Amino acid sequence: MAVGKEIRGKIKSVENTKKITKAMEMVAASKMRKAQERMRAARPYSDKIRNIASNLAQANPEYTHPFLVKQDKAKTIGFIVVTTDKGLCGGLNTNALRLATTKIREVESQGNAIQAVAIGNKGFGYLNRIGAKVVAHAVQLGDTPHLDKLIGPVKVLLDAYQEGKLDAVYLCYTKFINTMKQEPMVEQLLPLAAEKMQSDKTTHSWDYIYEPDAQSVIDELLVRYVEALIYQSVAENLASEQSARMVAMKSASDNAGNVIGELKLIYNKTRQAAITKELSEIVAGAAAV
Repeated sequence: MAVGKEIRGKIKSVENTKKITKAMEMVAASKMRKAQERMRAARPYSDKIRNIASNLAQANPEYTHPFLVKQDKAKTIGFIVVTTDKGLCGGLNTNALRLATTKIREVESQGNAIQAVAIGNKGFGYLNRIGAKVVAHAVQLGDTPHLDKLIGPVKVLLDAYQEGKLDAVYLCYTKFINTMKQEPMVEQLLPLAAEKMQSDKTTHSWDYIYEPDAQSVIDELLVRYVEALIYQSVAENLASEQSARMVAMKSASDNAGNVIGELKLIYNKTRQAAITKELSEIVAGAAAV
């Protein structure tokens, strides 16, 4: 019965694994709801600040913020790569990093250098492995992202763009579509695209009274707008992470159940074969006597 004992050990091991994956699935489902609420709560702020920034940019055509100016002299491109800190979430990070790598290779083939900021432990490790120049990183953000932890590393690229050291900045993250679908995205963050800043209602324009002056207000507001875009991408990525982890752990639990069923079938067949062999030996021994 050595074989039967070994199979029983495998069954016990898979059952323990199934308990872990089932618990992780339930935890991810609980966190997913909170992450989705946080992501949806951030969208109205992003939309409103986009509309105000669009109206201010149209109301002051004589002043152009550096974030709106296209540059092509530095031959250096910045990338903000948003990934998760933990694994066990299916192909979420793999798909996002594959898309980011494709864009990085495309930029490098045009003779541009790369500077990257990693948000999330998985992206930080991957960028180091491929030899990308990581100028800053933010890891261990937890389940609740805070802007003060994000803006420090990201400000390195924003300041470099304002100083003319970068030609463009791209944002790589995973966009939350629904619980079963998350889509990796690579979007141009800087220079700010005019069509992305356009307000939905363009039938009229606003006139503003500035305090202290128009330039200071526009400068501050566009920085807040970029920060809102980055925070929104991190919130989207967190919602995608919990959804992907819940689906992956459910699939793992189902697969563990199938493996347990197959092992029990093999165990029963082995046990029945052993019993049949023992009966045959007893009958043969009795016949010989």
